[in-house]
Amino acid sequence: MTFDTMGIAGLPVTLWLINSHHMHLSAQKDLIIRFIEEVWNNGNTSSLNTFLHPAYKDHSLPAGLPADASGLQQWVTMVHESFQPQTVIEEHLAEPGHCMVRISMHMKHIGLWRGIPATGLTAVTSGFRSFAIKDDRIIEHRAQIDGNTLEQQLRAAGDIIGCQPKTAVNR
Repeated sequence: MTFDTMGIAGLPVTLWLINSHHMHLSAQKDLIIRFIEEVWNNGNTSSLNTFLHPAYKDHSLPAGLPADASGLQQWVTMVHESFQPQTVIEEHLAEPGHCMVRISMHMKHIGLWRGIPATGLTAVTSGFRSFAIKDDRIIEHRAQIDGNTLEQQLRAAGDIIGCQPKTAVNR
């Protein structure tokens, strides 16, 4: 049974909606901060179950990876083979059940990435991550990261320090 009451501008608001359980906004923000630090910055994929809802769906993984926790685990592992990433949250917005962050990513290039051998240099790019939260865990993720800028910086650094992809020699 629900009861209606008068809300903003005299519009009815259902009390079950007002009283429904939502993680406090500061707790949501803390969840996202801990997730980015532990999983993305530290590469600790063993903690994914702590952060991810069983029905987790990732809408931002590269083609060929499953859009679930196992796909995210593979992607984080692949990124950490090529980079020592440091994601910095520049702006963090939250509303009940959702968080969005504007980030900068400082990526120290330590391994092969898209045919570019490790340069040892740090490339910087930016983007956005959006999270849906259900039952105090992340149930959906979307991202828009400027990978082109990252790749351009790495290619330019490779040209400067003489790192070139190996090519077959014709004999």
